[in-house]
Amino acid sequence: MTQEDLLVLIYKKDERAFTHLYDMYSKSLFAVINVLVKNTEEAEDVLQDVFVKIWKNIDSYNESKGRFYTWILNIARNTSIDKLRSKNFNNSQKNLSSDNFVNLLEDSTKAANKVDTIGIQEFVKRLKPKCIQIIDLLFFKGYTQQEAAEELAIPLGTVKTHNRNCINDLRTYLKV
Repeated sequence: MTQEDLLVLIYKKDERAFTHLYDMYSKSLFAVINVLVKNTEEAEDVLQDVFVKIWKNIDSYNESKGRFYTWILNIARNTSIDKLRSKNFNNSQKNLSSDNFVNLLEDSTKAANKVDTIGIQEFVKRLKPKCIQIIDLLFFKGYTQQEAAEELAIPLGTVKTHNRNCINDLRTYLKV
């Protein structure tokens, strides 16, 4: 099934489309979510929420504004960030058992491998060091632009400009 066929079925709310949608995109979306959330069970919950949002909000997808995959990837990223900022998630993280500390340490060493599996890491490595730092904070760690500005001790406008320029550089690498 092509992406265009899938979109037609989703717009029609055909139940078969949901299965195809999940089969086509669940692994890559889960990888992105899990890098941000760093908890497999929570990432699975977020993944479920993402697919429900895609299904319910398909009418807001505009093909002229970007690719379908980019749209669903943004939904996954934003839902993950919302989860990280939620009060319940933050409270659950305060009460970790000692077993979880071992998992956290192991997960942090595997994060680069998880990012690499979605294919972006090699392209990001080609960017200037300031771009690597900004993209890491904004996209892989889920910082807001304001939080990144504070972390890097630079003005918000500078972060926004660097982000735009770095994304354009990344687009150039991806076109090659």
